Amino acid sequence: MSWLLLLAAGAVEVAWSQSIKPTAGFTRPLPTLICFFLAAVAVYLLSLAMKDLPVGTAYAVFTGIGAITSASRSTRTR
Repeated sequence: MSWLLLLAAGAVEVAWSQSIKPTAGFTRPLPTLICFFLAAVAVYLLSLAMKDLPVGTAYAVFTGIGAITSASRSTRTR
């Protein structure tokens, strides 16, 4: 169950990172609210996963999902 929570946290982190640009520098209220909500959900899911998984492992997987997804998205947009 912890691994599923961790994968969900990683997926929400990807959604969060993609939600930053539409905020236009955090000047648009609704996109900003969505961005903050996604960030909070990602951290919450990560914290639940860390109840059973080591912190180092959980955080490495969490950030790895975000890094791999961001890197693959940046190479596709060029």
